[in-house]
Amino acid sequence: MEPETDAQPHETPHTRWQRRTAARPLAPVQTTWGMEVAPLYTPEDIQHIDDARDLGYPGESPFTRGVYPSMYRGRLWTFREYAGFGTAEDSNTRYRALLDQGMTGLSVAFDLPTQIGFDSDDPRVGEEVGRVGVAIDSLADMELLFEGIPLDKVSTNFTINTTSAPILAMYMAVGAKQGVPPAQLRGTLQNDPLKEYIARGTWLFPVDAALRLTADVMEFCAREVPRFNPISVSGAHMQQAGATRLVLQRGFTPAG
Repeated sequence: MEPETDAQPHETPHTRWQRRTAARPLAPVQTTWGMEVAPLYTPEDIQHIDDARDLGYPGESPFTRGVYPSMYRGRLWTFREYAGFGTAEDSNTRYRALLDQGMTGLSVAFDLPTQIGFDSDDPRVGEEVGRVGVAIDSLADMELLFEGIPLDKVSTNFTINTTSAPILAMYMAVGAKQGVPPAQLRGTLQNDPLKEYIARGTWLFPVDAALRLTADVMEFCAREVPRFNPISVSGAHMQQAGATRLVLQRGFTPAG
């Protein structure tokens, strides 16, 4: 480090830093959202902030300090591993092993036929059955997938978009068979059709219809399954497909 031997009379630490940094200009930096990042932030940059309005308390709007009052000091985050392959019985064995090893939630990978609504016995998809996830064709399969797994004790993430509505319906039916009411089910649906058109290609409906179904699922969950997250925007897939910025616009309504 350089010794601070060049201090000027009546110079503040901030102005001294600015003067010394000017000799070695810093390259401009932006966030992935395009916001300019200053080379240094000091208390002067936050003089306009109102603590109650702009920061708030943990668990309260605007949630700058986390979405829970005690965050992870009160309860650790959910531990889950993305898994699924072969038949429902195969994946059930894997899930139970993961839970025995300390996982506190599940993350279900579905095979491609399930993701786009094909039955496993359809000759057009035979080579893909059970390959990159578990094959789920019916409620009986979903019951086998969660056999011996109490749905009131775990949360389940479903990485699926086009057929997220029937998957949620089957999960609720399994919960009902276990005696778990919808209000106690916890988990997440990806339910993000736009990234299928942009990135992966496993789309099924026209865009307007897909967005309408997504919105219907969100409305249904808010009313009937309040502890279930009805959407998880998959920005990573869009980024991998070349997107450099995501813009979320409020007030959009699908046509029709």
